[in-house]
Order: sequence, then structure tokens, then C-alpha cells
Amino acid sequence: MMVYNRISRWSGALSVCAIVAVIRPAHADPRAVVELFTSQGCSSCPPADKILGELSKDPSVIALSMPIDYWDYLGWKDTLADSRFSARQKAYSHMRGDRDVYTPQVIVNGSAHVIGSDRDSIEGAIKDTIKADGVMSVPVTMTLSGKQINVSVAASKAPMIAHGEVWICSVSKAVPISIGRGENRGREITYYNVVRNLLKVGDWNGSSGSWTVPIENISRDGVDAAVVYVQDGNREKPGPMLGAAYTPLR
Repeated sequence: MMVYNRISRWSGALSVCAIVAVIRPAHADPRAVVELFTSQGCSSCPPADKILGELSKDPSVIALSMPIDYWDYLGWKDTLADSRFSARQKAYSHMRGDRDVYTPQVIVNGSAHVIGSDRDSIEGAIKDTIKADGVMSVPVTMTLSGKQINVSVAASKAPMIAHGEVWICSVSKAVPISIGRGENRGREITYYNVVRNLLKVGDWNGSSGSWTVPIENISRDGVDAAVVYVQDGNREKPGPMLGAAYTPLR
């Protein structure tokens, strides 16, 4: 898989934007990235899945479903689950220093965790996390040009925020699933903004940077949107979210 990296001043980024043939809208200056760890085999999850669908309509929130696989033994194998999401959820727990890994669990801005079916707690966590230095303070933009996605990350305005990793997620905006067995047997549940693949784009060093990602690197059946986020830490030790952007692919 190929990702083209350009660390440059904004003059270079502007020259790229000048030749973009197709520009798709992205959520401007989002206040939060909300990650829902859910499972088709969890009877407590459908209310949280519905709430995530509601949050996905809020242009100030980037809402993501990350189905986990550790409940598959209960009688129904989650058709959207990815072991990388289970590992990500556990990595968050290790960073917090607790053992709170459950479904439905929401992680807000890479730091606070709340029950995914508690809308008030999610909103409270959003308000609390954005008070921290650097959280969601770095502007991120995406443009779609032909068969490429152009990603730009602005320079940090806060001296203490000078590093992070840039990741791109391929997303399916709505996936209806008929569940045949397990705790939700007989139900059809729609999952929103389901992450179907994760790809590290590069490292951000606090200066403005830009990268080009071929769409074929994230494309698969049902993928119709993309999310880019900049996060402190790394895959094994994820930290606070520093910035993010969303764009539809069609």
C-alpha cells in the first residue's frame, strides 16, 4: 500500500488545493471524535448503536462504530467485527490504567469513556474533554481529487502539542444487519459509520504536513466515506485526539 508524504509550508498545500478537480465537503472544526465499541452479540448495544446514528448527523461530531470480536463465542459471530478494534479498546484501557473494557463503550476524544447508551454522559464527556490543552485543536482537512485523497494537517498553535500519528479510516455510513442467533437473534439493526479499515498515513511533527492516499488503499465493498484523525501517542498507547476530518466518497 502506498501513501505519499509531503511535509511542507502552507504554500505547498495551497498549490495542491488549486489543482483539485473535485472537492467534497468535510466536517469543519469538529469538537469531538466519538468511538463506539459495539457488538452484534450484545443485547445492551442496540440503544447505543441508535445513539451513534444520531450523533453521526451532527456536523460537529465525528462518530465511528468499531465492532469488537470478543463476544463471538456467545453464539453469533459479528459480521463487522475486527480484532484490531478489540485491541484498540484494550489499549485505551491500559492507558487509563483500569480494566474497563465492555460493550457498549464510547471513547470520547481518545480519553474519557462512558456507557454508549447514555447520551447525556457522552455529551458531558465531549464538553469535559475539549477543555484539555490541545484536544481537537489542530485543523485537519481532506479533499478528494480523482483517485486520491489529499490530507492536510495544520501546524500546532500550542508548543506542548508537537507530535502525533495520522490515520485514515474507510467508513460505511449505514449497514443493516439481520442477526440470526445470540442475544439479538431475530432483529435487524443498522450500524452507522462503521470503520471497515484503518491505515496509518504518517507521523505529524507539529509542523504543517500533507499526504496523498490512493483511494484503492482504503476502498472495499460498501465503503462510502473516509475519516482522518490525528492522535497523540501510537497504536499501542493511544492518547488524546488532536484533530479530525470527515468526507463522503460518493
